[in-house]
Amino acid sequence: MATPKTRWVLSILVISVSAVAPGPPVPPSNPECFRPCDETGCQVDIQCTWDSNPDPEIPTNYTLHWEPANSKNEDVYGGTSLNGHILRQDFSGEGELRVWVEASNQYGSAKSQEVVFNAGDITKPPPPVIIATEQEPLEITWNDSCIELESSGSCDIRYRKEEDEDWPQQENGVQGSYTVVDTEPFAVYEFQVRCTCGTGLASAWSEIYRIRSAESDPVGEVDVWRDCGISPTSSDCVLTWKNLSISQARGFILGYELRLSYSSGPASLINVSTTEPSSQYVHDKMKWHLTYPLKDVSSVSISAYSTLGATKPSVLVIPSAGKEEDAVILNLKMNEENLTVSWDPPSQVSDDLRYVVQYKQAGCPPGQGFDWIRVNKSQEKAFFQGQFQKYKAYKVSVFTVSNTNEVRHLSSAIGYSLQKAPSTVHLFKVASIADTSVTLSWEHGPLPEQTARILYYQIVLDTQKVYNVSLYPNHQSMTFTLSELSQSQDYEVWIRAVTEAGPGANVSTRFTTKHSQNLGFLLSLVSTFASVIFCVCIAYTLLSVCRGPSKACPLMPLCVYEKVPDPRNSHIFKQKKNQFNEPLGLTCSPFCEPQPKISLLEVVKIKSQDLNPEPVAGDKCSQMDSYDAQRKDAVAEESERIDRRYGREAYSKMVDSDEETGDGDNSEEEQFTSGYEKHFMPSPFDIL
Repeated sequence: MATPKTRWVLSILVISVSAVAPGPPVPPSNPECFRPCDETGCQVDIQCTWDSNPDPEIPTNYTLHWEPANSKNEDVYGGTSLNGHILRQDFSGEGELRVWVEASNQYGSAKSQEVVFNAGDITKPPPPVIIATEQEPLEITWNDSCIELESSGSCDIRYRKEEDEDWPQQENGVQGSYTVVDTEPFAVYEFQVRCTCGTGLASAWSEIYRIRSAESDPVGEVDVWRDCGISPTSSDCVLTWKNLSISQARGFILGYELRLSYSSGPASLINVSTTEPSSQYVHDKMKWHLTYPLKDVSSVSISAYSTLGATKPSVLVIPSAGKEEDAVILNLKMNEENLTVSWDPPSQVSDDLRYVVQYKQAGCPPGQGFDWIRVNKSQEKAFFQGQFQKYKAYKVSVFTVSNTNEVRHLSSAIGYSLQKAPSTVHLFKVASIADTSVTLSWEHGPLPEQTARILYYQIVLDTQKVYNVSLYPNHQSMTFTLSELSQSQDYEVWIRAVTEAGPGANVSTRFTTKHSQNLGFLLSLVSTFASVIFCVCIAYTLLSVCRGPSKACPLMPLCVYEKVPDPRNSHIFKQKKNQFNEPLGLTCSPFCEPQPKISLLEVVKIKSQDLNPEPVAGDKCSQMDSYDAQRKDAVAEESERIDRRYGREAYSKMVDSDEETGDGDNSEEEQFTSGYEKHFMPSPFDIL
C-alpha cells in the first residue's frame, strides 16, 4: 500500500505526464493568398502565407489545399502544395478558389478555416518608398507604384512620435504626399505608407521613415536637485540636474546658465556648455552634476538656452543641515528592474505641496547610483525603472517642496533588490561590568558593506538564554544589558544579525562578573582614613617648617613653644639647642610637649659666715647644703661639657656689657648664686 507521501509524488508525475502528452497539432491560421507585383508587373502564380505554431519535439507537415469555389467549372482543378504556391496551370485566371491549410503529425491532423477569393483580384503592389520631406510644415512624399502598374490607386498613411509604441494617427485615401498639422517642435516623427491599386490587395507597409520637426524656443523649467550621498540632510552635497525633455527643449540646447547665491558674499555665475567639456561639471547622457560641493550656497537658479531662447529659471533653496525626520513610514517594493515607493500623507499638507522621491546607492560617488522624480501631492507613490544591483543597499528618501521652493526632508528607508545572509557584527565587546549585570555594545557595519536589511540582533548567553534586540533606526551603535547574573561567575555570550535571508555568522566574547562588597562602608572607611592621614600630614608639615615661635609660626598653639625668658642665657634651652643640632633632628619641639618647670625657686636663709660654724655631720641643713652644692657642681660640669662640645662658653663666663665692672665686690653673692640665677632670679638678700 502506498504511503501518503508516495501518493503525492505519483500525483505529481501523472500531472506532469499529462501536461506534456503528445497529440494532434494546433490548427494553423487562415491563409492569405496574393499575386506579388514589382516594377515590371505582377506574377501569374499565386502565393499563400499562414501562421503556424508547431511543437518543436514532434515533426509536423503543412499542406495547402485549394479547389474551385464553383464545382461546375470544369476547367479548374484542385490540388495541394507544400510550399504555399499555386501555379497558374492549376487554376483559372478569373475564377474563385476555396483555400485552406492542413497540419498533420503522427498523432493526428488539424486544418484552418476555408478562404474564398477571386484569382483576378488578388494582385499586391510593392510597398511605396518615401522620397522627400519638409520640416516646416512637416510633409512627406512617396512614389506611386500604381502608375507603374498602369492602374489607379490610393494609399494609407500612419505616423507617430518616436517615443510612442502604437500608431495613433492614420489617414486613408491619400495620393502622393501628406502634411502633418500641429506638430510638436523639434520632435521626431515616424511614418509608414501602403497603397492599393484598383481592385487588388493593399501593399505591405513601407519601411519606417523618421523626420524631425522644426526647432523652437525651449519651454518649462530645468529639473534641478542635489546629491548628498547616503545622508539626505548633509551639507556636503553636489548640484545635479536633468536634461530637458524633447517636448521642453524644442531644439538643440547649447548650455545651462547657473547662478549660485551664497549666505555671505556675492553670487557667482557658471556657464555649462553642452559641447565643450570642463572639469567643473560631468554629463552622463541624462544628468549633469558639478564636481565640487555646495559649501555656503543658500540657493541656486538654473536655466537652459538654445539659439532661439531660454527657459524660465528654476530655483532650488538649499536647506541647512539638520536631523533626519521620520514623519511618515515608507513602503518599498524593489527588484533588479523596478522600485516602487509609497507612503501615507502627513497629517498637515498644504495644497501647493509637491513631493520629491530619490534613491542613492550606498558607496557610489556623487552623481552615480542616484536618481529622483517629482510627483504631485495627490499621488503619494513613485515608480523607478532601472538596473538595481543585488545585495547593495539603496537609501530611499522623500522630501516636500513648497511653492516657494523650500525643501523639507520627510522620511528615509533602506531597500535591497535582493538580500542574502548578513556579515559578522562589528566591534562586539563588554562596555561595563558589575556584580550581577553587564552591558554589551556593538556597531552596525558600514552601509556599503551590508548585504541585507537587518531585522534584529540575536544575543545568546551560555547557549541557554536567547535575547532578540530590535534594531533602532538611524543608530550606528547598539547596547544591551544582561541582568540577573551570578557574582564572580564566568560567562560566554555571542551575537549575530538576522535578516530576511537568515542569520549571519556568530561573534562571541567572555566576561567574569564582579564580587559584591559594601561599597558605602568601604567609601566611609577610606574617607575617614584619608582625613586622618591628611590632618597628620598638615600638622607634621606645620611643625617641621617652624624655626621660631614668633616669626615662622604665628598661628601655632602656645603650648608648642618653650616658655623661657631668654633662650641665649637659659641652661635648659642650651640643652634644647643641642637637640636641634643633632643630625636628622626635628626643628620644632614635639607638639604640646611638657616643659621643665624653671620658675620654682627655693628660698634659703643665709647666715653670716662669721656666725655659722662648720657644718656638723648629721646636721639636716648641712646635708641639704651639701646636696645642693653637689647638684650645682654636676649641673655646671654638664653645662661646661655641652658648651665645649658646641664651641660656646657657659653663661657663667659671660658678662653683659651693661653689668661689666672692674671690682670684685660680688664675690660674696657669687658664693650663693649661679650664673643663671644671678641673671634671672632675685637674690636671697632681695627676698629677705
